[in-house]
Amino acid sequence: LISDGSVVYAEGLWDHVTMDIQELGFKAGDAIEVIDATNKEWWWGRIIDSEGWFPASFVRLLVNQDEPMEQLSTHLEESQYGDEDGADLNLLLGPGLPCKEEMRANVINEIMITERDYIKHLNDICEGYIKQCRKRTDMFTEEQIRTIYGNIEEIYRFQRKFLKGLEKEFNKEQPHLSEIGCCFLEHQTDFQIYSEYCNNHPNACILLSKLMKVNKYVYFFEACRLLQKMIDISLDGFLLTPVQKICKYPLQLAELLKYTNPQH
Repeated sequence: LISDGSVVYAEGLWDHVTMDIQELGFKAGDAIEVIDATNKEWWWGRIIDSEGWFPASFVRLLVNQDEPMEQLSTHLEESQYGDEDGADLNLLLGPGLPCKEEMRANVINEIMITERDYIKHLNDICEGYIKQCRKRTDMFTEEQIRTIYGNIEEIYRFQRKFLKGLEKEFNKEQPHLSEIGCCFLEHQTDFQIYSEYCNNHPNACILLSKLMKVNKYVYFFEACRLLQKMIDISLDGFLLTPVQKICKYPLQLAELLKYTNPQH
């Protein structure tokens, strides 16, 4: 993605709210300089003087990379006020106006990619952290494991089922013809499992904060991360992802609806 020392910019698609000092927070529409994109899921970027990791699925690369940062930021702000057909997107995508079908295909492809990446992320937590914690009964009680990870294993099982449904409705040859909305309707009540996770998340942060004051837990969690080959973000940062994910769905669906014909 990045070669010959070139500068690559991306636009924030959704707000990335983080409590981890190693992550880069931004708002939808912010222009981000992408510094390192070697990891498929998490990129390293810069906004003015702030640098950090951020989810690659939260941004969209700008095709027109020749404008100065100030102009890009201005264009991103202006793009928020265009018509619903995206007539202003030529500011970001260069010459030529992408048709509605192309934009719908982009949104659907993005949904599919982010879902697959999310499944891998959940698997990394379940296999890389929870499984290892259960082996160390001298360090963790089952109650502590439940407090730290909540019902993330249940979420993982549901998301695999949900992705299977999406893949069934996904049209690889003509993505814009995919009818994935039915999957969200079919599983709308299943998403309620996120309520338990989100309600428990503050308790997870409190317990993790206490444990991380003890060196053996710091070393243990770092070993889990390294063995699973995950990027350099603390566990509480990884555990924030499901909270961000459930908040992102309405935004993705709104974007999909924006480029879907009423007759679809």
